Amino acid sequence: MRNLLITGGAGFIGSNFTRYWMKNNPDDIITVFDKLTYAGTESNFIDLSKNSNFNFVKGDISNYELIFETLKKFKITHLINFAAESHVDRSIRTPLSFIETNVLGTYILLQGFKDYWNENGKPACFLFHHVSTDEVYGSLGIDDDSFDEQTSYNPRSPYSASKASSDHLVKAWHHTYDLPIQISNCSNNYGPFHFPEKLVPKTIINIIMGKEIPLYGDGENIRDWIYVEDHCKALSLIIKNPKIGQTFCIGGSNEISNKELINMICDLNDELSSSHPIRPSRQLIKFVKDRKGHDFRYSINSSKLKTNYDWKCVFSLEDGLRETINWYLNNVAWWDPLLNKQ
Repeated sequence: MRNLLITGGAGFIGSNFTRYWMKNNPDDIITVFDKLTYAGTESNFIDLSKNSNFNFVKGDISNYELIFETLKKFKITHLINFAAESHVDRSIRTPLSFIETNVLGTYILLQGFKDYWNENGKPACFLFHHVSTDEVYGSLGIDDDSFDEQTSYNPRSPYSASKASSDHLVKAWHHTYDLPIQISNCSNNYGPFHFPEKLVPKTIINIIMGKEIPLYGDGENIRDWIYVEDHCKALSLIIKNPKIGQTFCIGGSNEISNKELINMICDLNDELSSSHPIRPSRQLIKFVKDRKGHDFRYSINSSKLKTNYDWKCVFSLEDGLRETINWYLNNVAWWDPLLNKQ
């Protein structure tokens, strides 16, 4: 039996991972630790709280005392760190909060876990898994090779710089203190419980409400998309059978321009619902001034993950988008109260 502490477990990927793990590992004990900022909400896991093997602690990862107390109280064996400020636009406007959470917060988690690990005699079964992003690697040209575990870091926004910093801290705590760590760098996720400010949910919700869909620049920027459940499956594999000190890149192999993605979402929405106020939904697309420092292309090579764990995506981009659109169509009560938090 494992005792997991999932920091940032009330957020998008964290809450999906919590659901996935509890479904597939019913004997393990799960403790979600989250500050419940605007993007982390109890509604993401309220249905899980009735389970006897689920605990929740409201707190800031920068609070060493609370982190250490939580690790001891729940006898944690695995700390999975999803806690992060993650929206690039917000990082451009208010970078300090990204430094505080993503850099200083990760440092406190590492210190707390190290001290707890030492106090327990450095058990071989303990693991600190840090969930990161492909954005730490910078921007690719159209013909450049995909990112992999050997790609040099080249962050280009306050968000990606803060995540790169946290990755380096995690690696340093392994090499300096022998802390049992792993890192995963994943491409863009989409799926249920995704906060409305992000591209995919924002597009879906704006279509439902008949509002304009903003599209940065010429819309030709390319991203590699992965359905969140496929990401959770990959994380589950590498956490259960860890390779200490190593990094794994996780990608969906679904490269598509922002313009093509939004057009796809519009067409699928029109197919799946006849009640949208404006049809065809593509009429809602409005090109807007490009984001500062907008990276052109991200692409992930997941060969190491596939070779070591026989992993592959289950969901095609179209199938994943259908699942996601239907979820938002059927869960207005979840996303509508969040619109005024953007």
